[in-house]
Amino acid sequence: MGLRIVKNFDATFTLDSQAKEILFSLLTNQTFTEQISQRLQETAIKFTDLLFQPVPYSQQTPKGMPREFEQYHNNSEYIIINVPPNFMFQAKIFQPSRLCAIYRKVH
Repeated sequence: MGLRIVKNFDATFTLDSQAKEILFSLLTNQTFTEQISQRLQETAIKFTDLLFQPVPYSQQTPKGMPREFEQYHNNSEYIIINVPPNFMFQAKIFQPSRLCAIYRKVH
């Protein structure tokens, strides 16, 4: 079985307002952000309200993310995390199945 090359992948998605509200409250929860800060050995982080759906790696998307979010990749001021699956479940988000959240480091 050979590799299947993905030429185009639609990474657009829309969250209904209730799901978005629940997810954002989980992603901004103080205990959760403190836990991430401790693991990163940073003083604090703040959710930027930016989410994206990971995309397959390709020549057009070499970092596995939509192009408009590549500016945050390898930027020392930001951290990208996978949204925990239990957060997705609690917010009743099943499509897309995976999301990433962008946080800004607060100094």
